[in-house]
Formats: sequence, C-alpha cells, structure tokens
Amino acid sequence: MESKKEFFLECYKLGIIKFGRFTLKSGIESPFYVDLRPLASDPKILKNLANYLLEMLPLDNFDLICGVPYAALPMATAMSLESYIPLIIKRKEAKSYGTKKLIEGIYQKGQNCLLVEDVITSGKSLIETIAEVEQEDLKVADIVVVLDREQGGKQLLESRGYRVHTLFNISEVCTILRENGELSDDEVKRIQDFLAGNHVQFEEKTRQSYQEKFETAQHSVSKKLLETALAKESNLIASADVTTTQELLELADKVGPHIIALKTHIDIISDFDYQNTIVPLKELALKHKFLLMEDRKFADIGNTQELQFTSGVFKITDWADFVTSQVIGGFESLDCFKNVGVVAIIGMSSKGTLTTNSYREEALKIALSHPNVIGGVSQNAIPEDLLLFTPGVNLADSGDGKGQQYNTPEHVFKTLHTDFIIVGRGIYKSENSETAAIAYKNEGWKAYLDSLEKNIIQ
Repeated sequence: MESKKEFFLECYKLGIIKFGRFTLKSGIESPFYVDLRPLASDPKILKNLANYLLEMLPLDNFDLICGVPYAALPMATAMSLESYIPLIIKRKEAKSYGTKKLIEGIYQKGQNCLLVEDVITSGKSLIETIAEVEQEDLKVADIVVVLDREQGGKQLLESRGYRVHTLFNISEVCTILRENGELSDDEVKRIQDFLAGNHVQFEEKTRQSYQEKFETAQHSVSKKLLETALAKESNLIASADVTTTQELLELADKVGPHIIALKTHIDIISDFDYQNTIVPLKELALKHKFLLMEDRKFADIGNTQELQFTSGVFKITDWADFVTSQVIGGFESLDCFKNVGVVAIIGMSSKGTLTTNSYREEALKIALSHPNVIGGVSQNAIPEDLLLFTPGVNLADSGDGKGQQYNTPEHVFKTLHTDFIIVGRGIYKSENSETAAIAYKNEGWKAYLDSLEKNIIQ
C-alpha cells in the first residue's frame, strides 16, 4: 500500500472534508465538516482503509466486529472480509416487528467485540453503542476510529477504560493538507483556534456512596444491608451452594465475620430440618451480624408465590431477610413479600437466556416502581435507585486472555457500578473458605472505594 499520507490524500479527493463555515448538529459553527461516507463508494480505497485499520490492532483480541451505524457499517464489513473476523450488525433502533433485535448476526455471550467508528467528536454515539452491545452480554474493550476531531471524545472513552485506536486526527490532517498546498496557514490557525475553544465539556460526577444510599433508602432491608456494609467495610455476599446442613453451618461460621449476607438455596439441603438447619443458621447470622438471602427465584402467580414463601417445610418468611424473585408474573406477583426485601432478576447470564433487552426494560419498570423491591440481579448496569447485586465474581478469573478483565471486583464496580458482589465457588470450593472470604472482602471494598473517585461523564 501507499504511505499513510498518500492514502489520506486519495481519500481527500472524494470530498470527505470540507472547509468553510458549517453549523453542526450541536448548533456550534465549525470551520470544517467531515463526512466519510463517500469512502464506501470506492472499493479500492475501502479495502485499503480496512487494512490500515486492521494493522493498528491486536487481532487475536477479537471474536467479532461491529460498526457504529451508519457510516462505519461498510468499513466494518470490509474489515471483516479482510480479517475473517465475523461481523455483527447493530441497528440504529430495534425493529418493532419480527424478532425486534437490536443486534443482528451470529454471536455467543461473552465474546469480545471490536467497535468501528468513522469519526469521533464527543464520544456520545460510541457510549450509547457500547451500552447496547454490552446489553447482549458481549464485551467491548477496543474501538478503532478513522478520524478523531480532537474534541474530547477519545479522552472520555479512555477515561472509562476503553482502548481507542485512531488512524488520523484533525491536526495531522491539517498538516498533510497544508504541506500539499490544500490549506493556508491562516485556515490551519482558524481550525486550531476552533479546536482550542470547542473541546467538549463533561461534568464530573461521583457514584453514590453507601452512606448516601443509606440516607435515602426507603426499605428497611436496604438500610440494614448498607449499614452492615459500612460497619464491616465489606460488600461481599457469599453463596452457600452446599447440600448438607453441616456444610452450610460450617461455611456460615467461617465466613460470617467477613460478609454482609449469606445467600442460600435452601431447597438443595438434603437433610433439611427447620430446628437443626434454620435455628442454628439464624443464631450464626446474629452472632456474626450478616443477613440471610434466600435465592429462591420465585416465578409464579402471586397466590402460589405466597404459599411457597410462607408455607411448606422451609417457611422462608420466618427467617430470610431478603429473597430473589423473577418479575415475569407482573407487578402484583411481588405483593406477597411484605416482610422481606426483594431482589428482582433483571437479567441472566446463562447461554440462550430469554431475558432480552426488551424484557430487561420491562422488568426494570416493575422493579423501580414496586415498594418491596430493593434491587436487582443483573449483568448490566441498572439505575442507582436500585441496589445492584452482581453474581459470578471470581478473583481467579482475572482476565479473558484478550486484554480485558471482566469478572473481577474491579471490573464490576468500575463498569457496572455494582453495590454488592456475590461469590460462590471462589469461596466455598476453596481450600480455606475463611481466607478466601477475607481476600474477596478486601478486594471488593478496595474496588468500591476506587469507584467513588470522580469519573468524567457526559
């Protein structure tokens, strides 16, 4: 291929940048206007562009390529053809009929997706696209951009932990055009002055602290969880996926001092007996000052759920501080949980889950409006009005081998703004459950404190 400078000049002949006075979408008057869509009309240039973009990237990092609609779609397609990395297509908005998908193509949850953008200004369209791609449980770590207008978007994304690779920036382009006699010194100076005075401004905002959430919490269980977290300097919930009473009680006694709650699946205890299982478990909870979370995942009509909650051998209503419940039964199905907090199942991470984006939106509406709901279980960020409980956290899973961490406390607090981490096998399957609990407690608390530092957001 020709040099990068020669390549840009070939692209410039297609009229991709115009100079003069242009009113942008934001209302700001700009001395230049960028439109890279003509590049798709020249097959040779589009092919070369794809290869220039691919050369900047560690291709082993990616399972998928996705272009930000619309201008970047042909670029992403060309990159897929040149690299043999599968392409997925993001719609501008989901169809109102058929499958109603926002992301089209063949992909699996957990795969790494490279985002392709033509021009970056504020970074807003990329932030929105990343959120929508991650809603499908795909992972985004890298973004490749043809032209950076140098108005703050790249810095915004990098401040959030994404790697942004840019082929050209507007200062570099101006230098090339001035050297080639296409721009005068005065025109370059006018562009430089514009960039200096029109850097996109971002407000600074901090996530709410536990103390702030405690002060505004409406539900008594929310207050108790947050109060316990502050007192113990812990945001750790241990998942007791064990099958005997002895294992359950031994685990509770060992990890109790370091957790804010113990999550049970009481119906898997093979030798369950209320007096021998629940009574001593409640005593341990009182002794070590932790709450009991029954992960029942109720999913029926209200009357049936009420019977499951209050009756039978388990009598969950007598001992659980909070429970998990699907919201598939609708708003009124949650009315029966009057004396406990409810953690709504907003989304699931299992392969083939039916908790689609549209389902999650409807589930959130119920969760936000029902007085019994204190939070949600989700693999994605949710409104701060709800406490976010994030399962699947594991210190041993420090990365995916492709340059990004996903299941560590650091990731879930920084990216999802989680409130509480739920750890199962990382604790109860470890050689020393207490030592493991201490490690998770410390890492979780550190990640929480780090997440309180100011993040630049638009």
